[in-house]
Amino acid sequence: MHIKNIVAIGGGGFGRSLGSLEIEKYIISLVNKKNPKICFIPTASGDNDLYKLNFYRAFSKLKCITSHIDFFSRTEDLEEKVSKQDIIYVGGGNTKSMLAVWKEWNLHEILMKAYENGIVMSGVSAGAICWFDKGITDSYADKLQIIDCLGIVDGIACPHFDEEKERKPYVYDMIEKDIIKSCICIEGNCALHIKNDIEYFSVNFGKGKKKCLTIFKENNMLQEKVL
Repeated sequence: MHIKNIVAIGGGGFGRSLGSLEIEKYIISLVNKKNPKICFIPTASGDNDLYKLNFYRAFSKLKCITSHIDFFSRTEDLEEKVSKQDIIYVGGGNTKSMLAVWKEWNLHEILMKAYENGIVMSGVSAGAICWFDKGITDSYADKLQIIDCLGIVDGIACPHFDEEKERKPYVYDMIEKDIIKSCICIEGNCALHIKNDIEYFSVNFGKGKKKCLTIFKENNMLQEKVL
């Protein structure tokens, strides 16, 4: 039986600055290999070249065998490429557009199969919420929105919870109005590690106390449970 891992990062990591690469080290520690293979999927940023460069700088520094997948230039055999990896890392950006492209190329089903086979799934922002049933996204210019995601993990997720001022009131409002029952909220410089679909760990990799929490309503009162 394969051990299944998802590391969903609320904000931060190599996309902003290389820094000490703490969360990147944590991700590769989940693979018991000296030189793990990691593949970057920067679809949500439109395959941004600088983002890809930062990825290669970060994970090459950590002795990984690095590669990436492009969708806005010629695209290689996705099933073959993904199946050979130890880790998948999904970048941030426009979640809705990313998922639409993935569906067109059937990458969503390929990733689900890879996850079941024990390949570590990870990512930040769009790359964090994509694994859940639904996610709260700023893909739209004028509003936050709840959208359907891959459904590998139960529940609804929100990244950047303490970094973007509109996130917290939006989540509270959605729960108060019973539009959603609960939400897993991940702060910046923090990640949620989900193991085998049932074990949840907060991983703090920034300065100050950072956390993941579930917000829900009980007895008509909003409650917060730190994970």
